[in-house]
Amino acid sequence: MCRFLAFPSLLTAILLGSCPPAFGQVVQRVVDLPTRPGVTQRVLYLGAANAQATVILFPGGHGGLQLTPDGDFGWGKGNFLVRTRKQFADHGLTVAVLDAPSDRQREPYLEGFRQRPEHVTDIQAVIAWLKQPTPVPVWLVGTSRGTQSAAFVATELSGSQGGPDGLVLTSTILVDAKSRPVPALPLEKLTIPVLVVHHEQDGCKACPYSAIPRLMEKLQAASRKEVLTFKGGLNRGDPCEAMAYHGFNGLEDEVVAKMANWIQAR
Repeated sequence: MCRFLAFPSLLTAILLGSCPPAFGQVVQRVVDLPTRPGVTQRVLYLGAANAQATVILFPGGHGGLQLTPDGDFGWGKGNFLVRTRKQFADHGLTVAVLDAPSDRQREPYLEGFRQRPEHVTDIQAVIAWLKQPTPVPVWLVGTSRGTQSAAFVATELSGSQGGPDGLVLTSTILVDAKSRPVPALPLEKLTIPVLVVHHEQDGCKACPYSAIPRLMEKLQAASRKEVLTFKGGLNRGDPCEAMAYHGFNGLEDEVVAKMANWIQAR
């Protein structure tokens, strides 16, 4: 596995060592991007040939993947978006999987950070870096707690030249007593396309399917919006974890395919 180091200009990356392809034709690399003074954002990058769009994947939970320079995970390997990263690339999408930034590499990781200005700064730098080699649309894709990051960043950068071109929310945090759930954000500001993906049988208390209409009502200005719902699959363990309906267990290929098709149907 090779590692890329990006310099402060975000214009150059230095390749260290050899770079054998991973996942067949998909090359997986670890990239460290300078984002704030003294802070870097680590990204697991999967380049897809002739990509029509790029997706930035925001895992759920505390978000601290603890990525090694070789692309191994200290945590979160089974997260829905992490374990399906290859499927996104196979559907012609370049992929960037986000770890916590360098100043959040210990507990509580992204807890209490997902809706802070520093998080927006980090992601804006990632968007800029991704658009340098291939200026295709960049979409933010969050799952579970990751939807609080993706939606917040999208609203904060709404109308900005450096903002995302689209937003996908999967297993959205719809109610939350400890932090702002996604429907409480100023989603009415969003004019970009927004796709909501939810399992009708999601048993996580923070993600009740009955609250989806409230979420959709706030997306009044979105240029395109839709809800994709799913049933069935496998339901194992904690209802808020990745191997339950919450993580689309057993439905990964179908869910990713429909998401990718929606993103590319612009």
